[in-house]
Amino acid sequence: MEQKLNNTLPYIHISKATDEIVTYIDKRRKGTSRSLRTRWSKFNKQCMGGIEPNTIYVIGGISGSGKSSFVNSLETDLFDNNPHQDFVILSFSFEMLSSRQVGRKISYRLSKTTSELYSASNKDELYKVSDDEFNRINKVAEEIKKYPIYYVEFPGTVEEIKSTIINFAVLPEIKGKWIIIILDHTLLTRNTNTENERITLVNLQKMFMEIKKYGRNTIIEITQLNREIEDKDRLINPNLHYPMRRDIQSSDAIFQSADYVIVLHRPEILGLNAYGINNLPVKNMIYMHFLKVREGEPKILSFENNLKYNRIDEFNSQLLTNE
Repeated sequence: MEQKLNNTLPYIHISKATDEIVTYIDKRRKGTSRSLRTRWSKFNKQCMGGIEPNTIYVIGGISGSGKSSFVNSLETDLFDNNPHQDFVILSFSFEMLSSRQVGRKISYRLSKTTSELYSASNKDELYKVSDDEFNRINKVAEEIKKYPIYYVEFPGTVEEIKSTIINFAVLPEIKGKWIIIILDHTLLTRNTNTENERITLVNLQKMFMEIKKYGRNTIIEITQLNREIEDKDRLINPNLHYPMRRDIQSSDAIFQSADYVIVLHRPEILGLNAYGINNLPVKNMIYMHFLKVREGEPKILSFENNLKYNRIDEFNSQLLTNE
C-alpha cells in the first residue's frame, strides 16, 4: 500500500529555479534589482555591488579590530546610500546597550569621541559638552530616530532568535520588506541546558541558513577569533601574520553556512611593525581579509583606522595590487 508521509520536505522542479535565476539576471542588468551600496567602494566591488539579499556575511576579528564599529556605521550608511530601497534592520545587539550603539552613531556623525560626547576625562582635564555642542547632538539624534532600525538587547537561544525574526517579519509595518538581520555577536547566543558553546554555534549557523531563504533576508553576524593569531611564533613569522580559517571560532560551521567570511585585522595592536611578507604598513591601518567569497575570489582590502570616531575610511593609496 502506498503511504504518504507528512514530514516530507518541499521540492521544486528545475524549471522554477531556472526561471528565478534568469529573472534575477534580467533585473540586475536593467537596474531594477540592486545590492545595497555601502560607503566603501572597494567593499562594494568585492561583494557584487554591496549587501545582497538571501546572503550570509560573517565579520570576524579580535577585540579592538573594529568589527562592531564597522557594522554599526554600516547600519545607517545603508539607508543614506540607498534612499530608494525599501528595507529595515533588525539588530540583535547582545554585546552593547542599544543606547550606546546610538552614541557611536552620533560620534561618527560629529567626529567626536564617545568620551567627549559623554563629558568624560580627556588628557587629565574634564571635558564638558557645551550648550552649542549639545544642540548639535540633539539635531543629529533627531535624524537618527527616523531610521527603521530595531534593536534586541537581551541575549537569547537559537530558537528564540529564530522566533523573534519570524514574528518580526510578519508585523504589518514590516511584512514584505527586505530585512537586514545583524547579530553582535555569535558567542553571546545563549546555550540551552542540553548544548555546549560549539553545538550552539553550529545550530545558529543552521538556523541562519534556513532564515536567509525566507523572503529577502540578509544575515550579518559578528564573531570572534580565537587567541591563536596572537601566538608569539606567528607574530615573528610574516608568513603567518594573516588571519586563517582556523582562527575563527567554530570555523567549519561558519565556512559551510556563510557566503562571505570577512576578518577585520589591526596588526598594530599586536605590536607588529610591518604586516605580512610584503611588509605592509600597520600604523592607523585596518585590513579586511575576505577568506571566503562564494561568487568570487579571496582578497585583502586596506582601510584607514578612524575608530576613535567609530569610523573606518577608504584608503586612497593602492597598497595591494589586487584591490
